[in-house]
Amino acid sequence: MTDNDVAVVGFAQAPNVRATDGTANGVEMLVPVFRQVLDETGLSKKDIGFWCSGSSDYLAGRAFSFIAAVDAIGAFPPIHESHVEMDAAWALFEAWVKLRTGEVDTALVYGFGKSSAGDLRRTLAMQLDPYFTAPLWPDSVGIAGLQARLGLESGRFTEQQMAEVAARSRANARANPHAQLSGEVSAGALLDEPYLADPLRAHDCAPITDGAAAIVLASGERARELCERPAWITGLEHRIESAHLGVRDLTSSTSTADAARAAGGAEVEVAELHAPFTHQEILLREAIGLAESARINPSGGALCGNPMFSAGLARIGEAAGRIRSGEARTALGHASSGPALQQNLVCVMEGRG
Repeated sequence: MTDNDVAVVGFAQAPNVRATDGTANGVEMLVPVFRQVLDETGLSKKDIGFWCSGSSDYLAGRAFSFIAAVDAIGAFPPIHESHVEMDAAWALFEAWVKLRTGEVDTALVYGFGKSSAGDLRRTLAMQLDPYFTAPLWPDSVGIAGLQARLGLESGRFTEQQMAEVAARSRANARANPHAQLSGEVSAGALLDEPYLADPLRAHDCAPITDGAAAIVLASGERARELCERPAWITGLEHRIESAHLGVRDLTSSTSTADAARAAGGAEVEVAELHAPFTHQEILLREAIGLAESARINPSGGALCGNPMFSAGLARIGEAAGRIRSGEARTALGHASSGPALQQNLVCVMEGRG
């Protein structure tokens, strides 16, 4: 261990819910999450060297919505703060760089989103190429359906395999008190359901979810002081592909493969993959090159709760939790952003004796 090695030492998240009437706003979701993660690490707000958030003004429907969320931190003491307009997993990347430079030794990263407040499928069209694609207003489920159809017709996977992903995810989520969906269901029963956007059925798509998550990072000896078994980050990389859907192969994820190769993520015991659609989990497993023995999404993953702009961060937090509990020695957290797996981040972690 060196002084600039960085580890996850705390993680908390809000319950994954969907409620159009009365769901808490960003501040109300974040206050109990901050309280939980700070109590877990024994830190106070004044002990945090750097704060970094992930959210979206398009989702909130107002400009500078992340500034309002800072109210959850409080006006005093003054803080060193930054923000990314995407999933908070990328805010974690920024905080990780800050800690690696030695400028601070602790950071709190958080993300939040209230997806139920509007038409999420239409809102996500705003992330598409603004000249050729966004003006057509293709919704997020329809684009994922195109990707799934290409994969099915090319023989990359089958509808049976997609249904098996959904069934396993819901079974795993029974042990996750924060999951929105969970329970025992057979793949055969799922295949009897009608299509939502051919070839996708409802179980193939992540539910609309409101939620928030926070992670505390610490470096060097500070991490040892705050956590008995820190989840040390050994590799963290992200890559991006073209926003033009017609110029990349939608049946593979080269950005994930490149990020995983750079981060060293193939040989892990547990992997939490941010796959909002069943077929995308299959593509991600192949891109990363995960071993058959690796446990995939033991929390249930995004298919059982997908709060926008915190679901990717939660995958890192869930993966780190397996190390911190002693359940696994190595784990991988993955986050995705953009249409059809356009941008991908891979975080590899390990526990040390």
